[in-house]
Amino acid sequence: MTEPAAAALDPAAHDVLALAQALIRCASVTPADDGALDVVQRALEARGFTCWRLPFNEVDNLFARRGTTAPHFCFAGHTDVVPPGAAPWTHPPFAGDVENGTLFGRGAQDMKGAIAAFIAAIPQSNPGSLSLLITGDEEGPSVDGTLRVLEWMEAHGHVPDMCLVGEPTSKAVLGDTLKIGRRGSMNAWITVHGRQGHSAYPQKADNPVHRLLAALAALTASPLDSGSQWFEASTLQVTGVQVDNTATNVIPGQASAFLNIRFNELHDSTALTAHLRAVLTRHAPQHDLRVVVSGESFLTQPGPFVDALVRATQAATGVTPRLDTGGGTSDARFITRLCPVAELGGVGSTMHQVDECVPVAELQALTILYASIIKELLA
Repeated sequence: MTEPAAAALDPAAHDVLALAQALIRCASVTPADDGALDVVQRALEARGFTCWRLPFNEVDNLFARRGTTAPHFCFAGHTDVVPPGAAPWTHPPFAGDVENGTLFGRGAQDMKGAIAAFIAAIPQSNPGSLSLLITGDEEGPSVDGTLRVLEWMEAHGHVPDMCLVGEPTSKAVLGDTLKIGRRGSMNAWITVHGRQGHSAYPQKADNPVHRLLAALAALTASPLDSGSQWFEASTLQVTGVQVDNTATNVIPGQASAFLNIRFNELHDSTALTAHLRAVLTRHAPQHDLRVVVSGESFLTQPGPFVDALVRATQAATGVTPRLDTGGGTSDARFITRLCPVAELGGVGSTMHQVDECVPVAELQALTILYASIIKELLA
């Protein structure tokens, strides 16, 4: 049986639940907005924020700020979500149903719940400046979202002193993991060109498969590194090999492979691309290489900002967060160019899954945590 939205909740919890439900009820599958940023804007303007809507191509974004002085603390998040998928949900993915103390819906964890919690945590007034960067392009190509908003912020004098991204970083209990960095990610598409011929006369051909396999063997023969103080070892994974050849007695004219590299701060994409090119030139001189970089690695060194986040988390949850750099990429990879950035949010146990959900009690606790962080950083 579905419970009424306001059942047995104190005002702060009711506020965060109502906001989270309103956001979930917007079917904002990237890059669609479906009114989600309107919900955010109304809530923030009611709290005294000035809001700017920043559409770029088909993506809508929002930047909001209250206060004009330092320190300037920014919260970053996204209202776009991944599709619900074909499998049936116990509760409709965009209904925002609450059952047995749990809120169901796409984005409940990733990350409409966190946005609702942060807004609900905003005090009536604050020293310094408090801002929010909310994009509709995190789950998509990430071209017309945070990256473009940051350019606008820089051009209009809104560069923050520090930023927190509300991704669901916690693993088992709220506050147990604070991300202070992320590995970089890049994809490579390799095509090796040879000379087609009859397999019975290999001396008259140049087998690109052999050359490609030799290059891949060299690339995977030893690890890129053994890790660093804050990062696990970088990895190079062959994610696909393709040869368009249906004949068993023909040496093909070309062969292709696909790679994904996740790298720590010991490398950058330029150096890794040069490494790929050097190995390919040695084993397969006739080749094409195309590289797309999702993001460089970054690290926010432990210091006053990270220490303050740890103290605020301990005060609000009784948990000491583990400093972590694992997982994939996030929009923090763009924000690090302007200011120190970290990531802290709820438990991500059902994000992107069917029946994505979050306990209402966790939303309330996350609200208290964000209130503690705001107080600590803007004291």
